[in-house]
Amino acid sequence: MTVFWTSALVLATLVLAYVLRPLLRNRPAPSVSRDSANVAIYRDQLRELDGDLAAGTIAQADHERARAELQARMLEDVSEKEEVERKGTGRAPAWVVGVAVPLLALGIYLVAGTPRALSPQLQMPDDAQIEAMVNRLAAKLRENPDDVEGWKLLGRSYTVLGRFDQAVAAYAKAAERAPRDSELLADFADALAMVHGQRLAGEPERLVQRALEIDPANLKALALAGTAAYERRDYAQAAELWSRMLPLVPAGSEDARSISENVDEARKLAGIAAQPGVRGKVRLSARLKGQVRPDDTVYVFARAAPSEGKQVPPMPLAAFKARVADLPLDFNLNDSMSVVQGLKVSGYSRVIVGARVSKSGEAKPQSGDLLGQSKPVANDARGVDVVIDQVVR
Repeated sequence: MTVFWTSALVLATLVLAYVLRPLLRNRPAPSVSRDSANVAIYRDQLRELDGDLAAGTIAQADHERARAELQARMLEDVSEKEEVERKGTGRAPAWVVGVAVPLLALGIYLVAGTPRALSPQLQMPDDAQIEAMVNRLAAKLRENPDDVEGWKLLGRSYTVLGRFDQAVAAYAKAAERAPRDSELLADFADALAMVHGQRLAGEPERLVQRALEIDPANLKALALAGTAAYERRDYAQAAELWSRMLPLVPAGSEDARSISENVDEARKLAGIAAQPGVRGKVRLSARLKGQVRPDDTVYVFARAAPSEGKQVPPMPLAAFKARVADLPLDFNLNDSMSVVQGLKVSGYSRVIVGARVSKSGEAKPQSGDLLGQSKPVANDARGVDVVIDQVVR
């Protein structure tokens, strides 16, 4: 069974890499990512189940039942953390497809298929089987039309398959039965916008507004509302709506940085002064390129510069995460990226900008990490050049 799942994962990854390659060539659009830590926990639990089966501590039937329940929970957990796009371009759609296709196929299979039939000799469902499973789910919903979660799953499935008309119909059925589900309304609006030529004007925007009336902190609804305002060139409103997303994502995260860039762009188009901050570029020294991997984590941060007769905090004033593959990287460290409440870049006249390649992925510096720092600069300096050229001892 373990060999089967491992092989299936490898094959799915290769196929998706080939299919999604054209979409991954564009510059990434800002998005709100899924909680990768939860997915890792589910994977560990799946491995433990397989180990228990191999050791003979659980029966085959109990193993299959537990695995099916765990995978269904994983599908539900991941599906609820939708990627949020600003303009509907870039890498976000690719990652949505890359994660959602196998997970939705699995979810539909657990609902409408025969999980116990899995064996090392069987293969993952092909396109025809996935289509059949979607059709079976649709048939089951005709027999049980009050299953809101089923309609939502069917809507997501049709969305991933690019069948937006049918996704809209499924979401409409769900919305009839759960009219105050803000996340459902945001998904409904997103699918309806695709039917309307990727435009949110009209009914899609009205659905988004209803979602925000129910839950003003709905991240996807805020992103869509900001996009709708941007489409009609109300850039000040777009900036205001996107600004409301910042407290809802981890401070200093890639999401916060991307959202902040969107806000700055909208402010600029609206003739509003951009949020103050220190800007520049982070580069990796050529002599250290052989010591890193593309997926190594890069922490970019601003600290208060030492000041005579004045204590400064040891923790960063602002920070965000990136990857070595993103270097060279433009940055704008501002108050929206504050790490500790009450500490802001604007609160200190001079700062030091640093960048560190973390070999372990941890925020705490460790021996072997690579580091670069600027000289003290003004908190609104431009063109700051940070070169990662030291090894932490």
